[in-house]
Amino acid sequence: MGTINIDNIRKQIDRIDQQILNLLNERMELVKEIGQLKRTSNAAIYRPERERAILERLTKSSSGRLSQQAIEAIYLEIFAVSRNIELPEKVAYLGPEGSFTHQAAEARFGALSDYIPLRSIQSVFESVVTKRARFGIIPIENNQEGIVSESIKLMSENEVHIVAEVPMPIHLAFASLEDRISQIRKIYSKDIAFRQCSRFLDDYFSDQVELIPVESTSTAARLASKEKGSAAVCANIAAKMYDLPVLFENIEDSGDNYTRFLIISHDFKNDRSGEDKTTVLAQISAEPGSLATFLQEFHQANINLTKIESYPAKKGKTFHYQFLLEFDGHIDDSHVKPIMEKHADIIKWLGSYPKLC
Repeated sequence: MGTINIDNIRKQIDRIDQQILNLLNERMELVKEIGQLKRTSNAAIYRPERERAILERLTKSSSGRLSQQAIEAIYLEIFAVSRNIELPEKVAYLGPEGSFTHQAAEARFGALSDYIPLRSIQSVFESVVTKRARFGIIPIENNQEGIVSESIKLMSENEVHIVAEVPMPIHLAFASLEDRISQIRKIYSKDIAFRQCSRFLDDYFSDQVELIPVESTSTAARLASKEKGSAAVCANIAAKMYDLPVLFENIEDSGDNYTRFLIISHDFKNDRSGEDKTTVLAQISAEPGSLATFLQEFHQANINLTKIESYPAKKGKTFHYQFLLEFDGHIDDSHVKPIMEKHADIIKWLGSYPKLC
């Protein structure tokens, strides 16, 4: 009796799957039409504010078992497939394949996009500025290690805009060809990954085991996959890529280890989504009180500043600084626009985009 019921339920699932497939094909036909229209106007295919609006509408209207996270997981992949049908666009990222930046790229652009792994953050910027790639993915900060200064420096030097932010949990695995950790004499990883897993390494290994820093956790997995007596601290995706068995999962010191990535493009501006974040660089005068006066204007305009970081301006022989500011709101919001216009000579607008973290 139970088998008959299961067979009947499976037949119903098969029928629903076919309906889903038919509807997805119908959706993609409409997507193709939109792509043709965008091609004639050279409009951007990736619209984070539109995708956010769809996800919010679907989440609010859902009355079944699908959670918000489940809906997002399903539709982000549908969006990625849709973009490739509309108009395939090249996406550059800080490589190599299997890196966390690669994971962040696939989280927004799906598995089918035309990806370009590059060896440095500067190369990603160059690829975007020269339009060899429409989008670039770069790390901007880790909540355990802080800001990525190189990304800030390159944003100040290049004409790029932030399209979106991608917050991603960072989970690290310990992988090796060896069955027992007593056989391991070398461990490969990126220096920051060693720091993020210091407690695990101290607990499980003596000083006689050599920690060897390499350019990426993907490189670590590749090296460990070819060398007996070695191991890698790496992402699961890198271990799978090189068929390297994982001995321990989630070895990072903090379970709240997140990295924030940015999607950048050469010439891009989002429409308002209703819940946006804006990032700017400001070159403030060195006169006493200038910074306090400048920040007070945001307070008076009821603008919530969420980040302020100082960086050497690297101009002249004296110590001058520029400031990275992030605040809630869009550049076109009525209470934001007056400040941006008043200080246009000292503010470089980097982007306004849907706030995800």
